[in-house]
Amino acid sequence: MNYFIKTKKLFVYIGFFLIPFGTQAGSYEDFFKAVQFDNVRVVQGLLQRGFDPNTVNPEGVPALMLAVREPSLKVAELLAAHPDTKTEVRNGQDESVLMLAALKGYLPLVQKLVNNDADVNKTGWAPLHYAASGGHVPVIAHLLEHSAYIDAESPNGTTPLMMAAMYGSPESVKHLIQAGADLTLKNQLGLTALDFAIRGQRKNAKELIEQALARLSSRQKP
Repeated sequence: MNYFIKTKKLFVYIGFFLIPFGTQAGSYEDFFKAVQFDNVRVVQGLLQRGFDPNTVNPEGVPALMLAVREPSLKVAELLAAHPDTKTEVRNGQDESVLMLAALKGYLPLVQKLVNNDADVNKTGWAPLHYAASGGHVPVIAHLLEHSAYIDAESPNGTTPLMMAAMYGSPESVKHLIQAGADLTLKNQLGLTALDFAIRGQRKNAKELIEQALARLSSRQKP
């Protein structure tokens, strides 16, 4: 009889520890399934119960990065605004979540990331380079309003204006010029923003830069 009583107590003792573990395991699966399918209600419920927003998936990808990559924008915005979320996570290419959001033009997500201390002036390739490459004027404007360095240099000296000239929209080129981007800078290959526009066969960008250079030249004449 004492043996059975002791055995029963042992199972109860083990079960006491297994229940939280099983619940946590289920929460983990539910969390990443909800991230994948942009189920903001489930993610919000788990966060309210104390689930860590910085949890990584089996491949080591943080939930916020995964949500942007999917994209699951409602979940991404929820995570980006959470006070415990680490917004400065990077992928294998040293791209931040803010950079990826800027490239796609996800303005509401960009706003939440910036408000939650995402690095606007990340060294190397910066969020403004990515916003300019995508030609997203509202994102460019928001980054500049939050002290993004307009002439940020990539590892090879390429500026956001150069990226806009080759890959972005005419509107993004115009906005950067009007905001004061330096038209005369050269990267390590000796290329200017005008050279980028010519190489990219971007006629509108080329004309905008040429007009701005002409205005600059006229102001500099005695």
